[in-house]
Amino acid sequence: MRPLTSGLLRRVPWPAVDAGLFSLGSEGPPLPVEGAGLWREKMCSPRDLRAHLCLWRETTSLHRVPRVLLGARLIPEAADSKVVTFAAVWRMPAELEPGGQESPEDAASPAHALELLCHLEPAARGSTACVAWEPAGDGKRVISLADNHILLWDLQESSSQAMLASSASLEGKGQLKFTTGRWSPHHNCSQVATANDTAIRGWDTRTMSQIYCIESAHGQLVRDLDFNPNKQYYLASCGDDCKVKFWDTRNVAEPVKTLEEHSHWVWNVRYNHSHDQLVLTGSSDSRVILSNMVSISSEPFGHLVDDDDLSDQEERRLEEKSQEPPQDSVIATYEEHEDSVYAVDWSSADPWLFASLSYDGRLVINRVPRALKYHILL
Repeated sequence: MRPLTSGLLRRVPWPAVDAGLFSLGSEGPPLPVEGAGLWREKMCSPRDLRAHLCLWRETTSLHRVPRVLLGARLIPEAADSKVVTFAAVWRMPAELEPGGQESPEDAASPAHALELLCHLEPAARGSTACVAWEPAGDGKRVISLADNHILLWDLQESSSQAMLASSASLEGKGQLKFTTGRWSPHHNCSQVATANDTAIRGWDTRTMSQIYCIESAHGQLVRDLDFNPNKQYYLASCGDDCKVKFWDTRNVAEPVKTLEEHSHWVWNVRYNHSHDQLVLTGSSDSRVILSNMVSISSEPFGHLVDDDDLSDQEERRLEEKSQEPPQDSVIATYEEHEDSVYAVDWSSADPWLFASLSYDGRLVINRVPRALKYHILL
């Protein structure tokens, strides 16, 4: 995909999904794609940058225009021979909003400029490593991680500036730095998980105090985190030890499950938004693995169905299925990529659709196998 002019946004038709797909580019390596909340992607830059990060969130506008997309993007900036990253908040053009005059299928649609609302200035706190929107609410709160600082930002009504509401810092020996973070959708969105080196920490955003700590969660650097969207307290992590681990944050002495299917660093782990037994991982071994973690899912024995709505045959089938112990397994291994896979994510429009992005700019879209889909549904 040829990169577009910096700061421009183009709608790319994709008939498989109702919402359009967007591509954001600059002069240099291609940046990730993002589609009306469809994907959240990372991509590694050849120039010693670990990632270009582009996050979009579909939310209610602060100007009372519904379904406005806000984004926060990390931008490299040269300063004293160092690479400095910072975050900014952008608004999507009104022409691309639902109900706009421009058709999503119009391949000849012009490029549109994003509206820069404000910067999340870390000032002297260092380079921004990660930004995360509050999973629910009015879209006014953002968490950013800058070196050893966790910063909670409050976007003002005018959207022209972001006020620093509260902050906290990592304390300890050495130069501690956050590598990634994830905002929990549970507990009224009052908890955030962060990773630094091999440790995972939980924070209460109301007091900005630490509530749990997994000191040696992985044998090497922790790369990514994701909360189970349907089962509170459950957190997935992955790292350079080639492992994916699942934690119950109420008891962090040992992981509840560990996967060791990859042969190199695991960069990404993602729960399916609807069926949390489905877990995606992407690795530097160029593979994407789809796993079925049914034993620790919110529905280990399938959907709960009213017996009055079942026929005799369906009831017998349900009884037979309930007698089978839940089996965790690898569903499929996808090897379409020829380079390291730095991002995987699920579609927000179709729970059976997922995408992966590799270092060479290849975007691959796959579906959950049909047999598994009907096994889950039936």
